[in-house]
Amino acid sequence: MDDLVRIPGTKWRVGLDPLLGLVPGTGDWIGWAISFNLMIAAAQLGAGAPLLVRMFWNILVDAVTGVVPVAGDVVDAGFKANMRNLRLLEAHVSDPSRTGRASKLRVAAVLVGAGLILGGAAWGMYRLIRALLLWVF
Repeated sequence: MDDLVRIPGTKWRVGLDPLLGLVPGTGDWIGWAISFNLMIAAAQLGAGAPLLVRMFWNILVDAVTGVVPVAGDVVDAGFKANMRNLRLLEAHVSDPSRTGRASKLRVAAVLVGAGLILGGAAWGMYRLIRALLLWVF
């Protein structure tokens, strides 16, 4: 999804994920569904909750930045959430105890970050709706 084709003359590789993001409406959703398949595979291989939270965080960052037209796709091509999740899964398979300890240290930061993003989105929607109501009435 992230490293399918090498861009000629560079070391950069791009995959289907940023290209799917260019499809209006459904492209990002298809990319996220594919991303969640890797997370499901990690759970089936015995990955614990802390590792799954880290993987979910990568998908969430990809989703939040990906909704911005064009710029989100550029960020998506550089962030490479699926490659990050694949590396996390490979590290877990090679040494489950080490990744479990490292993941637990980041879970609090991920949860706080997700809370801030959701809180900020809720606050933004409140302000937008309030401004629209004041404008209309």
